[in-house]
Amino acid sequence: MIRTRILTRALIVAAAVAAVAVSTAFSTPDVTKARVERALAPTFANLYVQQAAVLGIPGITVAGIDASATCDRGGPKVADVGSGTDWICMVTFHDDTHQVRTGKFELQIRADSTYVAGGPSKLIGMATITDKKSGKDVPNPVFEFDGTLDPDHP
Repeated sequence: MIRTRILTRALIVAAAVAAVAVSTAFSTPDVTKARVERALAPTFANLYVQQAAVLGIPGITVAGIDASATCDRGGPKVADVGSGTDWICMVTFHDDTHQVRTGKFELQIRADSTYVAGGPSKLIGMATITDKKSGKDVPNPVFEFDGTLDPDHP
């Protein structure tokens, strides 16, 4: 009797583990190169427009920036999927002088499909910038920023 219960429970646990393993093996990962690239470029562009407004630079638009991202996780021997602190993205955009710029952004991507990105200060400025209107130092929106991968696009 006890032996039957133990065997039954063991079979139930084994079936549950197998079901999770099968569903995980055949599902698409939440964090992929394509999702990261699609999320990073527009987030950067929106924040760059905010930075331009703080600095008092007129005429900067998301469309005019035309940002794009090319990302890689951990080099050529690591698959470009999954969360981690080893994502590197090259972001290309048109700056406020209409010149094409490219900068390396380091991303920390969490399992919940959120990320923190930081870029080169030579390209995007320091952690604080001076607000043109108030004259006060304020956080630079593109120095380090959070984002989310789009859950509706694999």
